[in-house]
Formats: sequence, C-alpha cells, structure tokens
Amino acid sequence: MKVPAARAQEDMNKEAKSAYFDLPALDVSVAFPQATPATVFPPSVSDYYQFDDLLTAEEQALRKRVRECMEKEVAPIMAKYWEKAEFPFEVVPKLGALRVAGGSIKGYGCPNLSITANAIATAELARVDASCSTFILVHSSLAMLTIGLCGSEAQKQKYLPSLAELKTIACWALTEPDYGSDASALRTTARKVEGGWILDGQKRWIGNSTFADILVIFARNTATNQINGFIVKKDAPGLQATKIENKIGLRIVQNGDILLEKVFVPDEDRLSGVNSFQDTSKVLAVSRVMVAWQPIGISMGVYDICHRYLKERKQFGSPLAAFQINQQKLVRMLSNIQAMFLVGWRLCKLYESGKMTPGQASMGKSWISLKARETVSLGRELLGGNGILTDFLVAKAFCDLEPIYTYEGTYDINTLVTGREITGIASFRPAALSNRSRL
Repeated sequence: MKVPAARAQEDMNKEAKSAYFDLPALDVSVAFPQATPATVFPPSVSDYYQFDDLLTAEEQALRKRVRECMEKEVAPIMAKYWEKAEFPFEVVPKLGALRVAGGSIKGYGCPNLSITANAIATAELARVDASCSTFILVHSSLAMLTIGLCGSEAQKQKYLPSLAELKTIACWALTEPDYGSDASALRTTARKVEGGWILDGQKRWIGNSTFADILVIFARNTATNQINGFIVKKDAPGLQATKIENKIGLRIVQNGDILLEKVFVPDEDRLSGVNSFQDTSKVLAVSRVMVAWQPIGISMGVYDICHRYLKERKQFGSPLAAFQINQQKLVRMLSNIQAMFLVGWRLCKLYESGKMTPGQASMGKSWISLKARETVSLGRELLGGNGILTDFLVAKAFCDLEPIYTYEGTYDINTLVTGREITGIASFRPAALSNRSRL
C-alpha cells in the first residue's frame, strides 16, 4: 500500500509529464527562422513574359485589388482553417467588397466583368487560397450564372442583388452519388403538382451546400424525362445537407451530401430556361474556363513561395537558389506558368469573340491542370521537408490541386470531349462486347 507522500509524488510526476506533452507547437517563425511562412505572402514574380500588358486598365486594377485583399486578409489565416476543415466566414464581407461575385452578369447589382477579368480574379483568389477561389466559383460562375442565363426576370431581380454582395450564398447541385462524369443520367426527380414541383433524390460533392441560402438543383422531369432546374431555399421541408468529411484537398470548401425527400418547390422557383441537359452547357462553358484559371493561380502562388524560399534558405553555406538543379526546377515551373497563362488568356478571347468550342474549353482545362500538377510537384521538391507543411503553402496547394484536376470534368473525360470534337467520334462509352468475347 502506497503512503500518501508517495502517491502525491506520483501525481505530481504525472502532471509534469502531461504538461510536457501538452505544450503548444512552436510558432513556425521561431521553429524555422530561416524562411518566411506563407502567412506573409510574397510579391508576385511569375509574370516573366509580362502578360499584364495584355490586360486592360480595368482588368489590371481588378487584379491588383483582389491580390491585395487575398494577401492581407486571407493569407494570414488560410492554413488554420484548412487544417480544421472549416470555412472562414469572417472573410465573406471582404470578398463581397471586391465586387467579383456575379462575374460577367450585367445588371442586378452584378459587376458585368469581361470573361478575361473574371478569369484573372479567379486566378488571384487561387494564388493565395484555392478554397476561396472555389467558393466564389461555385457561388458565382455556376449558381448565379445559371440564374442569370436561365432564370426569369423576376428571379433575377429577386435573387441576384444579394448574391452579388455575398449577403446570401448559393450552391449548384448537379452531381449525384451514382452519376459524376455521366451527369446527364442523373436520377433526382421533379414531379409536377398543383402550384409547384416535388423533388426527390440525392446529390453529392456540392460545394457551399452546408451553409448556402439557396440551392440550384437539377432534376429529371417525370413527365418529359428531361432535365429541369430549380431554386430551393435552405429551410425547405425535406431538404438536408451534411458535410463530407475526411477530404485531403480543398478542405476549407464545405462539400456536402444533399438529400431531397418530397421537397416542394413553387412554380415561381422553377428555372424556365433549363429544359434539357444541354441547357447546362452554356453555364459550364463559362465555368470550365474559370476552373482552368484556378490551376494557373495555384501555380503562380507556389512559384512565388518557392522563389522567395530558395533565396532565403541556406545549405552548405549558400542559398538554395545558388544550386544549378534548383534553378533548373524553378525555370521549369516558370516556363509552365507562361504557357498556362497564354492558353488561359486565349480561351477567354475565344469565348469573348463567340468562337470558343466545348473541345477547346475542355482541352484548356485538362492541359492546364496537368501542367499545374507538374509545377506544384516541382515546388514540393524544392521545399524539401517544409514542402509537406501547410505553413509554406506548397503542401496545401499540392493537395488542393487534386480535386481541381478532377472536378468540372476529369482530365480523361475532358480529353474525350476534345477527342470527339476533332474526330467526330464519341468514345465515352465502351463498345458493346461481342457475343464471341463473352464466351
């Protein structure tokens, strides 16, 4: 039997041991003082071919405004929220003040930006944080644009002004658990009843859905078997949106599962301009261009971080930038960014002139995201051990790029869209097996 004094000493030892293991982590600026973390974002140094000269004065001013906001307001907090997989609602008013939500929509409080300006803003958001870029893209280039292109005049007047100011938030629900690349085969149904419609079904991977005020939902009309669009309020009875956990990329984005069980939508919230799956194409044409600019922005941010890091970090008595192999990798990254920017810029100009085809948009998105993967991977190599820490952006960007490589059409599906356009032959479905091959 232990005497009281011995028991007291044992308790003290346990407390001391617990206190030792419960110590907070050192701030990275103390733990690794040789390089500046991404909370202090570096200046942009990736425009080696001076593409800024291709932009109008208005587009240059917008780029400067978005860049300053992201570096000042988002960079200091992004890693914290990314680690917790939580959304930084505190920055929403600041993003709203940028006046980029609504993109190219004219009127209704929207900014009426050129496609090029919209793309530049998308890249500048992604340069610092891909999740913030995705939040705006879903809200603006998908949900708002669907209302702007396919909604009635009354719907535009009712919903777009507050969405443009980010006073209300929207999401866009097309993908389902069983239908991702094959989205046109979706099973969510819309049944006509007196005064409106009854929606039943399930959606998955829907960004912003857990906190969106309105949800743009696509469902199959049971009478016509065609795809229709609907605006659903967040408090609609029978609607449930829950967060998808355990993501390794875009962790700040709140992707959700949506369940619709006999959700009533009044006739006034039926999007009259969506009468088939093809009607989503005019929205996806814009959003695919915007998604192509996200990897450009991510690559720009990674290059900026690596450029500064290699000049600050020293080994063997010299800055890492002095080593030939590191310079070679940095130049490869910079070369990729120049090419990616030029392809993205040309896509914008093709769209603005009415010449862009679906195949061109798909090739742009697939190729740019592929080159961005290479670029960010090189950046991860350059940072060594610090390349796996979110403190220096690159690890976070490395993970954030993976879902972007996949959404708005996987790399493979987008190449098949282009392949169909250049050959006239669709190859999305495998050829039917012959009777002989089944034997």
